[in-house]
Amino acid sequence: MITLKSDREIKKMAESGAILAGALRELQDIIVPGYDTWDIETFTRDYIESHGAIPADLGFDGYKFATNISINDEVAHGIPRKGLKLREGDIVKVDTTVNFNGYMSDACSSYAVGKVAPEIQNLMDVTKKSLYLGIDQAVIGNRIGDIGAAIQKYVEDEHGYGDVRELIGHGIQPTMHEAPNVPGYGIAGKGPRLREGMTITIEPMINIGTWEIADRYDAEDDWTYYVSADGTPSSQYEHTIAITKDGPKILTSQDPVLDAKYLL
Repeated sequence: MITLKSDREIKKMAESGAILAGALRELQDIIVPGYDTWDIETFTRDYIESHGAIPADLGFDGYKFATNISINDEVAHGIPRKGLKLREGDIVKVDTTVNFNGYMSDACSSYAVGKVAPEIQNLMDVTKKSLYLGIDQAVIGNRIGDIGAAIQKYVEDEHGYGDVRELIGHGIQPTMHEAPNVPGYGIAGKGPRLREGMTITIEPMINIGTWEIADRYDAEDDWTYYVSADGTPSSQYEHTIAITKDGPKILTSQDPVLDAKYLL
């Protein structure tokens, strides 16, 4: 069932999103070569909790951490690993969810570790722009397929990258994962119609090569996560979005200048 939120509920979700965005923004200055992925986990968890919120991933379906941390060809659901240090040229994705007084927000950012190769920077730039092209389609009367179609056309038709199919966005609030599904690919004019008060995540995951992914098992942590099937680097950006009569509103904005027209 798709739930519609009131203006008050959306404002409360934006308060949650501001905490999450603050954590991801701070990471921009501290993710450098040599930084341990466990330090990303502890910093993010401490930041969220020090602002009176709960890291919603922690304990969700038995998950043991506050963050998902995925490096290079790791597409999603990577975990923080003690002793795994970032290297010059890596691309690292940090995905987390916040519960603030019962209101949820979900976001992910990609970070360049030191100086990255031009193809990595271009992948990040294309992925981020594809997110905003999807957001621009999140208006009353459009359909879910319009969001994915805009992302897929830009990513695959214009840049030749792989637009991951198996992992998708979703509705959010009152729980982390709600209806509807929000694929980062699709056919314009198809899918559920967008209505005022819907809150969703849009989260394109883009590979330099194939759109296909594979499982990778980490025996040390007894954990399975996802990698690009051909071993090429992957990028992800995600925002929590509200559908309003004034257009799509980003509830997890890290940049009030860039996102000025998308703010409540």
